[in-house]
Amino acid sequence: MSRSDDEKANLETVHDLVIIGGGINGCGIARDAAGRGLSVALFEKGDLAGATSSASTKLFHGGLRYLEFFEFRLVREALMERETLLRAMPHISWPMRFVLPYHKDMRFESDTPTSKLLSLLMPWMKGRRPAWLIRLGLFLYDNLGGRKILAGTTTRALAATPEGLPLQDRFAKAYEYSDCWVEDSRLVVLNARDAEARGAGIHTRTEVASANVLSDGTWQVTVKTESETKTVRAKMLVNAAGPWVGDVIHSKLRLNSRENVRLVRGSHIVTRKLYDHDKCYFFQGTDGRIIFAIPYEQDFTLIGTTDAEHDDPSRAPFCTQEERDYLCNFASQYFKQPVAADDIVWTYSGVRPLYDDGASSATAATRDYTLKIDRSAGAPVLNIFGGKITTYRRLAESALEKIGTVLPLAKGAWTAGVALPGGGFAHDGAPALVTGLQRDYPFLSDFWARRLVRAYGTEARSILGDAKTADDLGQEFGATLTEAEVTWLMTREYAHSAEDVLWRRTKLGLRLDKAQVAGLGDWMARQQLNAAADAGNLKA
Repeated sequence: MSRSDDEKANLETVHDLVIIGGGINGCGIARDAAGRGLSVALFEKGDLAGATSSASTKLFHGGLRYLEFFEFRLVREALMERETLLRAMPHISWPMRFVLPYHKDMRFESDTPTSKLLSLLMPWMKGRRPAWLIRLGLFLYDNLGGRKILAGTTTRALAATPEGLPLQDRFAKAYEYSDCWVEDSRLVVLNARDAEARGAGIHTRTEVASANVLSDGTWQVTVKTESETKTVRAKMLVNAAGPWVGDVIHSKLRLNSRENVRLVRGSHIVTRKLYDHDKCYFFQGTDGRIIFAIPYEQDFTLIGTTDAEHDDPSRAPFCTQEERDYLCNFASQYFKQPVAADDIVWTYSGVRPLYDDGASSATAATRDYTLKIDRSAGAPVLNIFGGKITTYRRLAESALEKIGTVLPLAKGAWTAGVALPGGGFAHDGAPALVTGLQRDYPFLSDFWARRLVRAYGTEARSILGDAKTADDLGQEFGATLTEAEVTWLMTREYAHSAEDVLWRRTKLGLRLDKAQVAGLGDWMARQQLNAAADAGNLKA
């Protein structure tokens, strides 16, 4: 007599947590939870950071404009996190100075609380953003979260300076303040790697098809890959599916939840390099919105972002012609040389899964995170709404506080300042690592050495190994990408396709032509076939 499905399920290992979604929130929670002794399995239907978490503006920042929405708690938490994160990942994150040019015609977005308050108290300003208010905001920005590494705000004249040279002459004064850059998709992968090193199972290209509660009060989760369908069990689920969080609630888990997600699309353009210094510009538009222009990948400039409603997570986001033209025209209000469509070398777009707080516009919707435990199915699921990449670690800590009301935790919060893989060096130590690499591997160009350190930190040496020449690293696919590096990415960082390598583990897609991309894809496919054949021979 065959066993019933329930009896078979009871023979399976029961995980403490099954996490749905391999973006920054899912991987950050997996790392924190595994480090506290929980057994964790994470399932991602595509590649890690395959959606929102690789399509950000790539900043660790407090969110200066959020002060105008009176989101003081969110801004303070994000400001406090910047230096905590810098110390844990000095290879993929570093300080950056931001130049905010000022002119008297700057305006508020009309529906911000600050704009409404000033319109009531100072109607003669007619929505203009006065200099004293910007300076007050920057004073709060400098002091709300405390600073030890990052420099404070200064006021500077722009005439005859590198910062002023690219700008129109009408901009005579600017404020300069500090925030931080981060390699967003690498942040996700490194959190996943550290989670796995602490015992978590990281399963990419594995979709959660459905989940139901068994008679013993555990979740039975059905997952699918290209080749098989299987079930796993868990005491608790974490829904960190990003733009698909609502779809998971209603379609996969079949919960009757009243919580809603608001999808907001943010698009960016990448242009040829527009200026020669290493600082970012913070531009304020006549419509009250802001954009950034940021030095990018040594030879480019990143400009973004937009805020537009996005109605369907299954519809892949892309930068529309309207958004492209908006960003070009916005930047052209500041730069002497107008930014044209012909300057654009790449565009990308991501969907932010914000908590639906009923705000009147996409721009006004809260960027704060909301965590909700739902027990209506008979077993707990934690649904994750919203969040900023800057506060992902704090979000994970908050999630573990919620999880701790259901499951026993072996230890308390532990991730603050604990280095991610490759990040075990001083926050200002990257230049010394570059110098050391070029000393010990003299065939590395300046570009190559900097790229390796900024991607892999101390682990760059593990990739280079005993190589004496570039030829020792195997086939070269273009733009310093070698067989040794791609092998590392496939065996250690979950890369499966050329797109994974060129647009998420690196940004070398900006530099390779179509033939080189095809060559890389063919080589990776052959390696995977050989690995599958070897695995089959071992089983035989």
